[in-house]
Amino acid sequence: MSGSIIVGTDGSPAATAAVRWAADDAARRGCPLRFVSVVDHWAYGIPKFPVSGGDPLTSHAERALSAAEAVARERQPDVKISTEIIEGIPARVLRDKAGEAVEIVLGSRGLGGFAGIVVGSVSTHVAGHAPCPVVVVRPGWSGGRGEIVVGVDDSPECEPALAYAFEQARAHGDALRAVHAWQLPAHPLAPEITYDVEEVREAHRRVIREKPADPRGRCPEVPVREELVYGHPVDALVQAARGAGLLVVGSRGRGALGSAMLGSVSRGVLHHAECPVAVVRSPSSSS
Repeated sequence: MSGSIIVGTDGSPAATAAVRWAADDAARRGCPLRFVSVVDHWAYGIPKFPVSGGDPLTSHAERALSAAEAVARERQPDVKISTEIIEGIPARVLRDKAGEAVEIVLGSRGLGGFAGIVVGSVSTHVAGHAPCPVVVVRPGWSGGRGEIVVGVDDSPECEPALAYAFEQARAHGDALRAVHAWQLPAHPLAPEITYDVEEVREAHRRVIREKPADPRGRCPEVPVREELVYGHPVDALVQAARGAGLLVVGSRGRGALGSAMLGSVSRGVLHHAECPVAVVRSPSSSS
């Protein structure tokens, strides 16, 4: 498998959780790890080349990388590791590294080099723009097995997420739980519109039966459980992912900036899911 798993790290608890998850995934998938720490002088108003006393942000980045490498080597000693310090804005630097990565792994919030930025803005920006899968890990995650949960809908953007979810389930040696949530359309300006509920439900049943068929054919060894849920997709996925090893969602975001590049479902589960979340963008929606 070409490319590295890139981990943005700044020494924060969330970043350390991301290091643990990435080390395990690198071992499962046979990928090298690359730890990246971004030094953003502009955010702190610190000159790039201090007159004396050295650069405290670069020193902090060096300590963060050393700590990340120590955590990863203790957890997965056979994984190949490299480190890099880059000057710039964290969200942009990590987004731009996506071309070298099979996936990017981030904590859900950061301190150190990411401090002073709105909570979650780095992970949200990278998940909304990077063409590779982006995994966001909450502070406190330390491991444990659980099924892989993937959100399924009838859009083309769902297909790369399904393929990634099957690959992760195969690498984990765990089952895949495919969840499709549905609701009856609401027309407040035309309340007289009615639906054949059973016909609508059957249409959604076809989605959950047919969408996973192609990746399932490529990963026949992965046990699959299909689940049709009436309700909002964010609520259904967050509930299904309790105790899961990973929640995978696609993204249909089309906006130009920030979280607008994420669809509302992917943005919602990033905020509310307790387990690690992977956002997988389709080539047509990547920027």
